[in-house]
Parts: sequence; structure tokens; C-alpha cells
Amino acid sequence: MQIKSFDIIYESALDHAGSIASLENILPTPRSKTQLKNLTDAFCLSNMTRRIFQAGLNRKIIDNKWPAFEEVFHQFDIDAVRMMGDETLDRLMEDKRIVRHWRKIQSVRHNAQTIYDINEDTNSFIDYLAEWPSDNIVELWEILKKRFTQLGGASGPYFLRRIKKDTFLLTPDVVRALLRWGTIDEEPKNKKQKRYVQQCMNQWQAETKRPYCQISMILARSVE
Repeated sequence: MQIKSFDIIYESALDHAGSIASLENILPTPRSKTQLKNLTDAFCLSNMTRRIFQAGLNRKIIDNKWPAFEEVFHQFDIDAVRMMGDETLDRLMEDKRIVRHWRKIQSVRHNAQTIYDINEDTNSFIDYLAEWPSDNIVELWEILKKRFTQLGGASGPYFLRRIKKDTFLLTPDVVRALLRWGTIDEEPKNKKQKRYVQQCMNQWQAETKRPYCQISMILARSVE
């Protein structure tokens, strides 16, 4: 398929936004490598967990309960969380201050252990994320899905967006835009299809010099 010039897509987004300022002001800004490397494991585990519990629920529910999540999971200190015993996790299923979803509760300990393991293998989970090239971000999505629990589907990309690692998203609006502009002919679900979308994003990034998060936001705004 022929990839449209991003100028055409931007003009459509601009029509919907009403002005350049209105459009540009809503675009996200990713963290630089240096800024990402200043994050902590606890910050990453917290944002990972928040995304996992928000999936399928009203975000306000999790937002309102979040102080209790921070408390019961030791401010997301990875060493404290990965050492939580089965009995401790069982008791959390009786704690009405949090969302009592067994698999998601288990995922917090598993994911803390995974961050610890990656630290052991690479010296730094944070550096691992920071150094990963955004022009191959779909491969990082796959790694998050395989190594972590409850980070499949959109949760891995949304976690990256939460910590401001530059990534595009395949939201329903982005998919509709890709269909509208003839970039794809069906929703990208498998690895091959997502890799093709990555190639398209790479071409648009080379054309515009914009971060991937802004490209996907402009795509989303280019459709009604």
C-alpha cells in the first residue's frame, strides 16, 4: 500500500482541531533518554500496576483507590513487593480499599520480580527501556507481553506512554485513521501487521521529525 504524506493527515487533524495552537497544545511530549534514566523501578512498577488495574475499568475508580494501592504494595518498592508471600496476597482479596482482582493482584509481585531479574541481567531495567529504539517499539511491546503478566494487548504500550517512553498507540481512533488513509486494510493484530504499521510510523517520523507519540495523536485527531 502507498503511504500518504503526513501533511495530508495533519491538515485533516487541523480541520478538526480548529487551529494549529489547539492541535499542538494537546500533543504529548516524551521523556528524553536522560530523563527516562532518572526514573525509578518503583515509579515504573507503580505505573505498570496502575495501567493493569485500569484496563477494563473506569479510570476514576482506580484513581480514587490509588493511595490504598500505594500503601498495600509498599510504595511499589520492588524488593518489598517481590517478597510478599501468598498469605499476604490472599489477605488483599479481602481489602475493600483496592480492586480485588486475583490475577491482577498476583501480577504485581510477578512484575516486581521480573524488573528485579532484568536488573540482574542488564544492570538496569530503566536503562533497558530508555535505550530501546522507538523505531522498533513493537518488539518491546512483545517483550513486555512475554516477560510480564497482564501487559498484553494495549496494556504494554499504555504503560510505556504512562512513563513517557516514546511510543505510538493503536487506539480505536488511530486504527480508524490508518484505515481511512489507506495505510492498512484491517485492524493490525498479529506481529507481521504491527511491524508493517511500525514501518509506516517510521516513514512518517522521518518525514516530520516528530516523536511517535505525537504522530499517533495526530492520526487519532484526523478522523471524526
